[in-house]
Amino acid sequence: MCNIVSTGVYFAPLPTFIQIFKQKSTMGFQSLPYVVSLFSALLWMYYAFIKKGDTFLLITINALGSLVEFIYVIIFLVYATPSVKKHTIMVVSATMALCIVISLGSFYFLEGVSRALVVGWICVGVSVCVFAAPLTIVFQVVKTKSIDFMPFPLSCFLTLSAMMWFAYGMFTSDLCVTVPNVLGFVLGIIQMSVYKYYKENRRKVPDIPEVKELEHIINIKTSNSEVYPVDSGQSSGTEAEEEKNTAKGGGEVIEHNKCRPRATVDVESCGVEVVTISVKPVLIICAA
Repeated sequence: MCNIVSTGVYFAPLPTFIQIFKQKSTMGFQSLPYVVSLFSALLWMYYAFIKKGDTFLLITINALGSLVEFIYVIIFLVYATPSVKKHTIMVVSATMALCIVISLGSFYFLEGVSRALVVGWICVGVSVCVFAAPLTIVFQVVKTKSIDFMPFPLSCFLTLSAMMWFAYGMFTSDLCVTVPNVLGFVLGIIQMSVYKYYKENRRKVPDIPEVKELEHIINIKTSNSEVYPVDSGQSSGTEAEEEKNTAKGGGEVIEHNKCRPRATVDVESCGVEVVTISVKPVLIICAA
């Protein structure tokens, strides 16, 4: 049961990395939780090898975890920005160097039970860091009041995993397995509580209907003609003059009222084509 839940922990970030792969960008996600998880899996696998007793479950799940977390880190490095990539490489290099120092130091300078005890308590400290690593994302959630960067499945599976491994540690009387999972359970509850709080209080931006600006378009094909746009406020006071100009020029006067916002006029005699969209009256005078 412990290995099944822990497998869920390692594959919980998979949707996040699928999204990173599709978007070709890390999209603000942080690599620290995955680097620390890789470090922890490697150390726990080493602890399982040097500890006496049946440690098959520890070996298998941490071997799988090391492989999965390594793939996550590689994907993150491929799509990270240059500055983030440089920072991640530095963190990965430091953790790998520390892992080698711990392994070689304990192997050459410690023996038997003392070796397993020292490595076990180092694993306890690293496991606490694994459970606390998502807290960096929690701080980001509190700061931005957005849950977009918080992988909730990871926090959920970490909490369940802490419960399962706590029971396993009690059953096998392994204090190094029991202790970190108590704290892991508490931190997992905190992370899920923060997620729930900001999800329920997430601001909903009301949809603002798109307002299309009315346009006034006039397409004119003309040969030796003149077009006079006349303001609607003056049209009522100049009807007599319009009739006079019409009589002289032999053209046409077309007035578009508010009830007909769109009109198309083709005057063959003077070669004028007018297309207009407007909420205001428009007067067009064509004089040949």
